[in-house]
Amino acid sequence: MPVSTGESIFATLEPHLGGVSKPIQYVGGELNSVQKSWHEADVRWVLMYPDAYEVGLPNQGVQILYEILNEREGLLAERTYSVWPDMESVMREHGIPQFTVDGHRPVRDFDVFGVSFSTELGYTNMLNALDLAGIPMHSVDRTPDDPIVLAGGHAAFNPEPIADFVDAVVLGDGEEIVLAISEVVREWKGEGSPGGRDELLWRLAASGGVYVPRFYDVSYDDDGALLAVTPNRPGVPDRVRKHTLMDLDAWPYPRSPLVPLAETVHERFSVEIFRGCTRGCRFCQAGMITRPVRERSISTIGDMVENGIRKSGFEEVGLLSLSSADHSEIGEVAKGLADRYEGTNVSLSLPSTRVDAFNITLANEFSRNGRRSGLTFAPEGGSERMRKVINKMVTEEDLIRTVSAAYSHGWRQVKLYFMCGLPTETDEDVLAIADLAKKVIAEGRKVAGHNDIRCTVSIGGFVPKPHTPFQWASQLDVETTDERLRKLREEVRSDRRYGRAIGFRYHDGKPGIIEGLLSRGDRRVGRVIEQVWRDGGRFDGWSEHFSYDRWIAAAERVLPTHGVTLEWFTTRERTYDEVLPWDHLDSGLDKDWLWQDWEDALDPDSIDVEDCRWTPCYDCGVCPEMGTDIQIGPTGQQLLPLSVV
Repeated sequence: MPVSTGESIFATLEPHLGGVSKPIQYVGGELNSVQKSWHEADVRWVLMYPDAYEVGLPNQGVQILYEILNEREGLLAERTYSVWPDMESVMREHGIPQFTVDGHRPVRDFDVFGVSFSTELGYTNMLNALDLAGIPMHSVDRTPDDPIVLAGGHAAFNPEPIADFVDAVVLGDGEEIVLAISEVVREWKGEGSPGGRDELLWRLAASGGVYVPRFYDVSYDDDGALLAVTPNRPGVPDRVRKHTLMDLDAWPYPRSPLVPLAETVHERFSVEIFRGCTRGCRFCQAGMITRPVRERSISTIGDMVENGIRKSGFEEVGLLSLSSADHSEIGEVAKGLADRYEGTNVSLSLPSTRVDAFNITLANEFSRNGRRSGLTFAPEGGSERMRKVINKMVTEEDLIRTVSAAYSHGWRQVKLYFMCGLPTETDEDVLAIADLAKKVIAEGRKVAGHNDIRCTVSIGGFVPKPHTPFQWASQLDVETTDERLRKLREEVRSDRRYGRAIGFRYHDGKPGIIEGLLSRGDRRVGRVIEQVWRDGGRFDGWSEHFSYDRWIAAAERVLPTHGVTLEWFTTRERTYDEVLPWDHLDSGLDKDWLWQDWEDALDPDSIDVEDCRWTPCYDCGVCPEMGTDIQIGPTGQQLLPLSVV
């Protein structure tokens, strides 16, 4: 482990802050941030969300782990975020290393460098942080003076593209495992660090809960196909399992939410009301990898909201989950919170709502304090046939009935989210989006009695993800994606009755292809990531910084030397027998069940897969494999305290 003093570099940094954009993002000292004594800590963590402060600070996962670690005696956690290019130039010119915003300590001084990925497009930002920190890029080159680089988050469920750059990976929920890792590190350090980094990594791997890529060998066939990923050390498991936190009420974090000093993408206090989703949308990795559903009780939600508002001063509360209106007691939650905060400045929001779970009573409760923002729904597919393929059981009648109720109760704007490039999709399926949007406008004008009605259509490109039924699917190429979107745009704009009432937002197919390369790639893709970073790649999740040409050039330079191409990783359909790069990483889902669901998607006569919250188990494998179970209400509890604030 690093032998360091943890000295602040702020005196060196401060004179340069006046010359960079938004310098306040590098200052730290936010309300509820923590600075603990360096020398009283046995294990020191630095946590990173690999994006700018304005995106990274609100991240729930990092805030939760930051608070959990700092609550424990002998543990210390600080935060770092990606620096903008102007700050990077200053740091390189003046020898300023990647630093934390809490104590302005060099990242390299810490024991564990934890990076949380919600998107694969953050990989280049991690490489940049490693380089700025003075940590060797490749894990094999690191010494006892370097921290353990640990990856987590949804985009770490296939960590093979970054396997050369990280020392260890955690799958699933982090609340309990970060404390377990801390104890392993503390014990090893207390023994005098026997065996060096290798021994520590072996102890983590042997626990079965941490994936250490260097302890697994990868072999390929002559045609470039993956043959196997096998352990190369005794005591290392063949498969590494995800972590599942079962009692959310026992972990009501964040208790003390961080309040940003600069504007961020979410200016609200967020409470996760349940975790997991069993709706069975075949494209949705988040729903698949977070199973089973685990609800927080109504009383815990109420306590978390009250405590968070009191400690942060936020005036908006977001009730978060993958489909928040699916909470079994959402009606009682909404009414209880609306009663409590009526007449105050506190507003409530439900950012994630399914068409078939929405109702006007619920919407009215959340807008009781006078704020009526637009409503967002995600039909995902434009045609009924397409929604059946993806198992999104929302009919056109469901959507029209829902928006009709919204417009008739005073809402003026609805946003609809769709995807382009889904398996079996045709031009007609995409053009059906325009017909649906026009029907929404027509219905809105009819029930509202006037034409001041808006509908925004937002289109995202479909990217096949690991651990989903669509992990075998081919990805639509850039040219076809862009052509379908062009036709859709023309179809919307050409209609003089409705065109001006329909907003149209979309991304071209280029970022999606690169995301597809990273999401289903293997270790050979790591060389592409490194080449892109060396060529200047940073902030690839931002359209103004993303360069498709840079990625294509790197892929064409690197991949053919391994006998594969960009298309091999993206637009090629996989077979059942193919070894997938993430097959040795266990999300609990049975591969045969995923394959059957993939075949059902392609079968026009197949039946819908129901939500197993309300139906018998359909054998996805998670509950018996992980020793877990679905946890839903009603709990019979009340929202406490009942007094109005």
